[in-house]
Amino acid sequence: MMTAAALPTFFEVLCARLAECNQEVRRVFHGRGRCYEGLDQLTADWLGNGVLQIAIFKESDSEFYAALQEGISALVASDVWTKCQGTTVILQHRDREGSETETLVGEMPSQIDVVENGLNYKLDLGKRQNNGLFLDMRLGRQWVQENAAGKRILNLFAYTCGFSVAAIEGGAEKVVNLDMAKSSLSRGRENHHLNQHDLSKVSFLGHELFKSWGKVKKFGPYDLVIIDPPSFQKGSFVLTKDYAKILRRLPELVSESGDVLACVNAPDVKPDFLTEQMKEQAPAFSYISRLENPPEFEDIDTDSALKVMHFKHKA
Repeated sequence: MMTAAALPTFFEVLCARLAECNQEVRRVFHGRGRCYEGLDQLTADWLGNGVLQIAIFKESDSEFYAALQEGISALVASDVWTKCQGTTVILQHRDREGSETETLVGEMPSQIDVVENGLNYKLDLGKRQNNGLFLDMRLGRQWVQENAAGKRILNLFAYTCGFSVAAIEGGAEKVVNLDMAKSSLSRGRENHHLNQHDLSKVSFLGHELFKSWGKVKKFGPYDLVIIDPPSFQKGSFVLTKDYAKILRRLPELVSESGDVLACVNAPDVKPDFLTEQMKEQAPAFSYISRLENPPEFEDIDTDSALKVMHFKHKA
Protein backbone atom coordinates (compact mmCIF):
# COMPACT_ATOMS: atom_id res chain seq x y z
CA MET A 1 0.00 0.00 0.00
CA MET A 2 1.42 3.38 -0.98
CA THR A 3 1.17 6.14 1.57
CA ALA A 4 1.24 9.93 1.38
CA ALA A 5 3.60 9.94 4.36
CA ALA A 6 6.29 8.25 2.23
CA LEU A 7 6.25 10.85 -0.56
CA PRO A 8 8.92 13.14 0.98
CA THR A 9 11.38 10.27 0.34
CA PHE A 10 10.23 10.10 -3.28
CA PHE A 11 10.89 13.79 -3.87
CA GLU A 12 14.21 13.69 -2.01
CA VAL A 13 15.54 10.88 -4.22
CA LEU A 14 13.98 12.41 -7.33
CA CYS A 15 15.62 15.80 -6.79
CA ALA A 16 19.03 14.29 -6.07
CA ARG A 17 18.96 12.28 -9.31
CA LEU A 18 17.53 15.06 -11.45
CA ALA A 19 20.54 17.13 -10.44
CA GLU A 20 22.86 14.40 -11.85
CA CYS A 21 21.32 13.19 -15.11
CA ASN A 22 21.65 16.26 -17.35
CA GLN A 23 19.62 15.79 -20.54
CA GLU A 24 20.04 12.02 -20.93
CA VAL A 25 17.01 9.77 -20.36
CA ARG A 26 17.20 8.06 -16.98
CA ARG A 27 15.09 6.35 -14.31
CA VAL A 28 15.17 8.79 -11.39
CA PHE A 29 13.01 6.85 -8.94
CA HIS A 30 12.40 3.11 -8.86
CA GLY A 31 9.90 2.07 -6.23
CA ARG A 32 9.21 -1.23 -7.98
CA GLY A 33 12.39 -2.68 -6.50
CA ARG A 34 10.72 -2.51 -3.06
CA CYS A 35 13.56 -0.53 -1.51
CA TYR A 36 11.28 2.34 -0.46
CA GLU A 37 8.49 1.45 1.94
CA GLY A 38 5.14 2.89 0.95
CA LEU A 39 6.32 3.70 -2.59
CA ASP A 40 6.56 0.29 -4.25
CA GLN A 41 4.04 1.12 -7.01
CA LEU A 42 5.71 4.39 -8.08
CA THR A 43 8.41 5.19 -10.64
CA ALA A 44 9.73 8.34 -12.31
CA ASP A 45 11.72 8.78 -15.53
CA TRP A 46 13.53 11.89 -16.68
CA LEU A 47 13.21 11.98 -20.48
CA GLY A 48 15.33 15.05 -21.06
CA ASN A 49 13.89 17.91 -23.10
CA GLY A 50 12.32 19.14 -19.86
CA VAL A 51 9.95 16.17 -19.46
CA LEU A 52 9.47 14.14 -16.27
CA GLN A 53 7.21 11.07 -16.49
CA ILE A 54 5.82 9.63 -13.26
CA ALA A 55 4.04 6.25 -13.31
CA ILE A 56 1.68 4.69 -10.77
CA PHE A 57 1.17 0.94 -11.06
CA LYS A 58 -1.63 0.51 -8.53
CA GLU A 59 -4.48 2.84 -7.62
CA SER A 60 -3.96 4.71 -4.35
CA ASP A 61 -6.22 6.85 -2.17
CA SER A 62 -7.14 10.51 -2.65
CA GLU A 63 -4.76 11.59 0.12
CA PHE A 64 -1.82 10.11 -1.80
CA TYR A 65 -2.75 11.89 -5.06
CA ALA A 66 -3.25 15.20 -3.27
CA ALA A 67 0.16 14.91 -1.59
CA LEU A 68 1.77 13.93 -4.89
CA GLN A 69 0.31 16.99 -6.61
CA GLU A 70 1.47 19.20 -3.75
CA GLY A 71 4.98 17.79 -3.98
CA ILE A 72 5.08 18.32 -7.75
CA SER A 73 4.04 21.95 -7.28
CA ALA A 74 6.96 22.40 -4.90
CA LEU A 75 9.32 20.60 -7.30
CA VAL A 76 8.53 22.83 -10.27
CA ALA A 77 9.13 25.91 -8.11
CA SER A 78 12.56 24.64 -6.99
CA ASP A 79 16.08 25.44 -8.15
CA VAL A 80 16.53 21.78 -9.14
CA TRP A 81 13.71 22.07 -11.69
CA THR A 82 15.15 25.31 -13.04
CA LYS A 83 18.66 23.88 -13.38
CA CYS A 84 17.48 20.79 -15.26
CA GLN A 85 15.35 23.01 -17.52
CA GLY A 86 12.16 21.21 -16.57
CA THR A 87 8.94 22.19 -18.34
CA THR A 88 6.55 19.22 -18.20
CA VAL A 89 5.33 16.62 -15.71
CA ILE A 90 3.11 13.78 -16.90
CA LEU A 91 1.49 11.05 -14.82
CA GLN A 92 0.88 7.63 -16.32
CA HIS A 93 -1.68 5.40 -14.58
CA ARG A 94 -0.36 1.94 -15.46
CA ASP A 95 -3.23 0.33 -13.57
CA ARG A 96 -5.95 1.99 -15.67
CA GLU A 97 -7.38 1.01 -19.04
CA GLY A 98 -5.01 2.03 -21.81
CA SER A 99 -2.46 3.25 -19.24
CA GLU A 100 -4.22 6.61 -19.10
CA THR A 101 -1.73 9.50 -19.02
CA GLU A 102 -2.50 12.99 -17.72
CA THR A 103 -0.48 16.16 -17.90
CA LEU A 104 0.17 17.77 -14.51
CA VAL A 105 2.54 20.56 -15.57
CA GLY A 106 3.18 22.09 -19.00
CA GLU A 107 2.21 20.42 -22.27
CA MET A 108 2.82 16.78 -23.16
CA PRO A 109 4.39 16.17 -26.58
CA SER A 110 3.05 13.13 -28.45
CA GLN A 111 6.61 12.12 -29.33
CA ILE A 112 10.00 12.95 -27.95
CA ASP A 113 13.58 12.22 -29.01
CA VAL A 114 15.67 11.10 -26.05
CA VAL A 115 19.40 10.51 -25.60
CA GLU A 116 20.98 7.50 -23.89
CA ASN A 117 24.75 6.89 -23.92
CA GLY A 118 24.96 9.56 -26.61
CA LEU A 119 22.51 7.74 -28.92
CA ASN A 120 19.08 8.98 -29.99
CA TYR A 121 15.74 7.18 -29.67
CA LYS A 122 12.20 8.29 -30.48
CA LEU A 123 9.55 7.67 -27.80
CA ASP A 124 5.75 7.92 -27.85
CA LEU A 125 4.04 9.58 -24.91
CA GLY A 126 0.46 9.08 -23.75
CA LYS A 127 -0.39 6.44 -26.35
CA ARG A 128 0.47 3.07 -24.86
CA GLN A 129 1.87 1.32 -21.81
CA ASN A 130 5.48 1.21 -23.04
CA ASN A 131 6.95 4.26 -24.73
CA GLY A 132 9.64 2.61 -26.87
CA LEU A 133 12.74 2.14 -24.72
CA PHE A 134 13.19 -0.04 -21.62
CA LEU A 135 15.50 2.00 -19.41
CA ASP A 136 16.59 -0.93 -17.23
CA MET A 137 18.45 -2.33 -20.27
CA ARG A 138 20.78 0.67 -20.46
CA LEU A 139 23.91 -1.28 -19.49
CA GLY A 140 22.94 -4.14 -21.78
CA ARG A 141 22.85 -1.78 -24.75
CA GLN A 142 26.15 -0.32 -23.60
CA TRP A 143 27.70 -3.81 -23.45
CA VAL A 144 26.50 -4.56 -26.98
CA GLN A 145 27.93 -1.29 -28.27
CA GLU A 146 31.28 -2.06 -26.65
CA ASN A 147 31.38 -5.63 -28.03
CA ALA A 148 29.87 -5.26 -31.51
CA ALA A 149 32.83 -4.27 -33.67
CA GLY A 150 33.04 -6.36 -36.85
CA LYS A 151 30.33 -8.79 -35.73
CA ARG A 152 27.22 -10.23 -37.31
CA ILE A 153 24.40 -9.91 -34.78
CA LEU A 154 20.92 -11.41 -34.44
CA ASN A 155 18.51 -9.37 -32.31
CA LEU A 156 15.48 -11.49 -31.36
CA PHE A 157 12.31 -9.83 -30.05
CA ALA A 158 13.88 -6.62 -31.30
CA TYR A 159 11.02 -4.27 -30.30
CA THR A 160 12.20 -0.77 -31.40
CA CYS A 161 15.74 -2.02 -32.11
CA GLY A 162 17.61 -0.42 -29.20
CA PHE A 163 20.22 -3.19 -29.25
CA SER A 164 20.56 -2.77 -33.01
CA VAL A 165 21.20 0.97 -32.71
CA ALA A 166 23.87 0.31 -30.08
CA ALA A 167 25.44 -2.45 -32.20
CA ILE A 168 25.70 -0.42 -35.39
CA GLU A 169 27.12 2.50 -33.43
CA GLY A 170 29.68 0.06 -32.02
CA GLY A 171 30.83 -1.01 -35.48
CA ALA A 172 28.78 -4.16 -36.15
CA GLU A 173 29.13 -5.57 -39.65
CA LYS A 174 25.46 -6.63 -39.83
CA VAL A 175 22.42 -6.67 -37.53
CA VAL A 176 19.29 -8.72 -38.16
CA ASN A 177 16.26 -7.61 -36.13
CA LEU A 178 13.27 -9.91 -35.75
CA ASP A 179 9.95 -8.95 -34.17
CA MET A 180 6.40 -9.88 -35.06
CA ALA A 181 5.28 -6.27 -34.48
CA LYS A 182 6.08 -4.51 -37.73
CA SER A 183 5.19 -1.13 -36.21
CA SER A 184 7.99 -1.61 -33.66
CA LEU A 185 10.46 -2.41 -36.42
CA SER A 186 9.36 0.73 -38.26
CA ARG A 187 10.25 2.70 -35.16
CA GLY A 188 13.57 0.84 -35.17
CA ARG A 189 14.27 2.19 -38.64
CA GLU A 190 13.49 5.68 -37.38
CA ASN A 191 15.88 5.19 -34.47
CA HIS A 192 18.66 4.21 -36.85
CA HIS A 193 17.88 7.24 -39.04
CA LEU A 194 18.08 9.48 -35.96
CA ASN A 195 21.66 8.30 -35.52
CA GLN A 196 22.62 8.62 -39.21
CA HIS A 197 23.30 4.88 -39.52
CA ASP A 198 23.89 2.98 -42.74
CA LEU A 199 20.71 0.91 -43.08
CA SER A 200 22.35 -1.41 -45.62
CA LYS A 201 23.90 -3.03 -42.54
CA VAL A 202 20.51 -3.60 -40.89
CA SER A 203 17.70 -6.05 -41.70
CA PHE A 204 14.17 -5.95 -40.25
CA LEU A 205 12.18 -9.19 -40.22
CA GLY A 206 8.55 -8.76 -39.23
CA HIS A 207 7.80 -12.40 -38.48
CA GLU A 208 6.90 -14.73 -35.64
CA LEU A 209 10.15 -16.39 -34.61
CA PHE A 210 8.97 -19.98 -34.36
CA LYS A 211 7.70 -19.91 -37.95
CA SER A 212 10.79 -18.18 -39.32
CA TRP A 213 13.89 -20.20 -38.49
CA GLY A 214 14.76 -20.55 -42.19
CA LYS A 215 14.74 -16.78 -42.70
CA VAL A 216 16.79 -16.26 -39.55
CA LYS A 217 19.41 -18.88 -40.50
CA LYS A 218 19.81 -17.38 -43.97
CA PHE A 219 21.70 -14.39 -42.55
CA GLY A 220 23.87 -16.46 -40.18
CA PRO A 221 25.97 -17.70 -38.63
CA TYR A 222 26.04 -14.94 -36.04
CA ASP A 223 28.83 -13.80 -33.75
CA LEU A 224 26.28 -12.56 -31.20
CA VAL A 225 22.67 -13.54 -30.60
CA ILE A 226 20.54 -11.35 -28.31
CA ILE A 227 17.41 -12.93 -26.80
CA ASP A 228 15.20 -10.42 -24.97
CA PRO A 229 11.66 -11.82 -25.03
CA PRO A 230 8.51 -10.66 -23.25
CA SER A 231 7.56 -12.77 -20.24
CA PHE A 232 4.23 -13.49 -21.91
CA GLN A 233 2.78 -12.67 -25.30
CA LYS A 234 -0.69 -14.09 -25.84
CA GLY A 235 -0.74 -16.72 -28.55
CA SER A 236 2.95 -16.53 -29.37
CA PHE A 237 5.32 -16.73 -26.39
CA VAL A 238 5.30 -18.07 -22.84
CA LEU A 239 8.74 -17.58 -21.32
CA THR A 240 8.90 -20.65 -19.10
CA LYS A 241 7.70 -22.92 -21.92
CA ASP A 242 9.10 -21.38 -25.09
CA TYR A 243 12.58 -20.12 -24.12
CA ALA A 244 13.90 -23.66 -24.46
CA LYS A 245 12.80 -23.76 -28.12
CA ILE A 246 15.15 -20.86 -28.84
CA LEU A 247 18.10 -22.16 -26.86
CA ARG A 248 18.14 -25.53 -28.60
CA ARG A 249 18.54 -23.71 -31.95
CA LEU A 250 21.63 -21.81 -30.85
CA PRO A 251 24.26 -24.31 -32.08
CA GLU A 252 23.07 -23.82 -35.67
CA LEU A 253 22.85 -20.02 -35.32
CA VAL A 254 25.98 -19.01 -33.41
CA SER A 255 29.50 -19.18 -34.81
CA GLU A 256 32.27 -20.97 -32.95
CA SER A 257 33.40 -18.75 -30.06
CA GLY A 258 30.30 -16.62 -30.63
CA ASP A 259 28.32 -15.03 -27.82
CA VAL A 260 24.75 -15.11 -26.56
CA LEU A 261 23.10 -12.45 -24.44
CA ALA A 262 20.03 -14.09 -22.88
CA CYS A 263 17.61 -11.88 -20.96
CA VAL A 264 14.69 -12.42 -18.57
CA ASN A 265 12.66 -9.67 -16.89
CA ALA A 266 10.13 -11.72 -14.93
CA PRO A 267 10.47 -11.25 -11.14
CA ASP A 268 9.44 -14.82 -10.38
CA VAL A 269 11.98 -16.34 -12.81
CA LYS A 270 15.40 -16.61 -11.18
CA PRO A 271 18.85 -16.48 -12.86
CA ASP A 272 19.37 -20.24 -12.59
CA PHE A 273 16.43 -20.70 -14.98
CA LEU A 274 18.66 -19.51 -17.82
CA THR A 275 21.82 -21.30 -16.72
CA GLU A 276 19.98 -24.61 -16.23
CA GLN A 277 18.02 -24.27 -19.47
CA MET A 278 21.22 -23.56 -21.37
CA LYS A 279 22.94 -26.63 -19.89
CA GLU A 280 19.99 -28.77 -20.91
CA GLN A 281 19.18 -27.33 -24.35
CA ALA A 282 22.56 -26.06 -25.59
CA PRO A 283 25.38 -27.60 -23.52
CA ALA A 284 28.04 -26.29 -25.92
CA PHE A 285 27.42 -22.80 -24.47
CA SER A 286 29.20 -21.85 -21.27
CA TYR A 287 27.97 -19.30 -18.78
CA ILE A 288 30.34 -16.32 -18.55
CA SER A 289 28.68 -13.70 -16.35
CA ARG A 290 25.55 -11.79 -15.47
CA LEU A 291 25.64 -8.15 -16.54
CA GLU A 292 25.05 -5.57 -13.85
CA ASN A 293 21.80 -3.63 -13.86
CA PRO A 294 21.83 0.18 -13.77
CA PRO A 295 22.29 1.37 -10.17
CA GLU A 296 19.15 3.51 -10.39
CA PHE A 297 17.13 0.28 -10.68
CA GLU A 298 17.86 -0.79 -7.13
CA ASP A 299 16.03 -3.94 -6.01
CA ILE A 300 15.63 -5.56 -2.61
CA ASP A 301 16.16 -8.94 -4.33
CA THR A 302 18.62 -8.96 -7.21
CA ASP A 303 17.27 -12.33 -8.36
CA SER A 304 13.89 -10.66 -9.01
CA ALA A 305 15.40 -7.85 -11.06
CA LEU A 306 16.29 -7.92 -14.76
CA LYS A 307 18.56 -10.83 -15.67
CA VAL A 308 21.00 -10.31 -18.57
CA MET A 309 23.22 -13.37 -18.90
CA HIS A 310 26.29 -13.74 -21.12
CA PHE A 311 27.11 -17.16 -22.60
CA LYS A 312 29.84 -18.22 -25.06
CA HIS A 313 29.86 -20.98 -27.68
CA LYS A 314 32.67 -23.36 -26.83
CA ALA A 315 32.13 -25.83 -29.67
